[in-house]
Amino acid sequence: MYSILPKLREDMQLRGFSKHTIRSYTECVTEYLSLLNKPLPATTESDVRAFQLYLQNVRHLTPGSVNVHMAAVRYLYEVTLCRHMNWKIAPMMKKPHKLPELLTHEEIQMILDNTLNLKHKTMFMLAYSAGLRISEIAHIRITDIDSSNMRIFVKGGKGNKDRYTVLSEVCLDTLRQYWRMYHPKHPENYLFLGMRNMTCITVGTIATAFDKAVKSVGITKNVSMHTLRHCFATDLLNNGAGLMEIKELLGHANLQSTSIYLHLTNVAVNVTSPLDVLYGKEDG
Repeated sequence: MYSILPKLREDMQLRGFSKHTIRSYTECVTEYLSLLNKPLPATTESDVRAFQLYLQNVRHLTPGSVNVHMAAVRYLYEVTLCRHMNWKIAPMMKKPHKLPELLTHEEIQMILDNTLNLKHKTMFMLAYSAGLRISEIAHIRITDIDSSNMRIFVKGGKGNKDRYTVLSEVCLDTLRQYWRMYHPKHPENYLFLGMRNMTCITVGTIATAFDKAVKSVGITKNVSMHTLRHCFATDLLNNGAGLMEIKELLGHANLQSTSIYLHLTNVAVNVTSPLDVLYGKEDG
């Protein structure tokens, strides 16, 4: 049964899927196969439906995680096995529309000012000043920092897309301080190295460092490194940048993903409620 996995990975490689997606889909399909009590060719929509109910009711996964598992299983049947299935019997789950929590300018500055580890501080600055994802920070290379044009090259971001984003002057100064202190040397030119300088730093290490930095200054909000990316986009919008410009800097595939920041901006600050106008309270 598991002999199908090499073909599954090959199918994804042929279509240019990222290494992360290939690994994730393979793990999801492996879990699906481990729960089957019949040969794969004998499976039906009922088996797929049972797997989705297992993910929801036994493993208690979030809608997003369930959908990733189901997308992987759907890919297995439609592409690798070339089998048509009635996917209405196991539909994708609706994800709750929750706005991300943001950090204030004062909170961001407090985190940065109290982060004594220069490597950690530099990574936090990159996330906020350039809107980089945590995985992009982990894999950034020295040659990606273009100080002559004040921009950062992001190679193979989400969806395996290349893009440029802005390089902050303050962040550049901190990057130079980091370079003088650490002198990172790696065959692939990674900027932030992990244990014993053998490879790039891991995403988990960065996430843990940020969590500790947030707690150390007494912030109790539900935030992560990705919050700094949200703050980058929201602050740009508040400062007058257009959605299309922000979309390109973030590397979003479509404008709908970027439009969430319209809900996070201070657009209502200068808006007067019609009730206040009705009662003559528009001037306070």
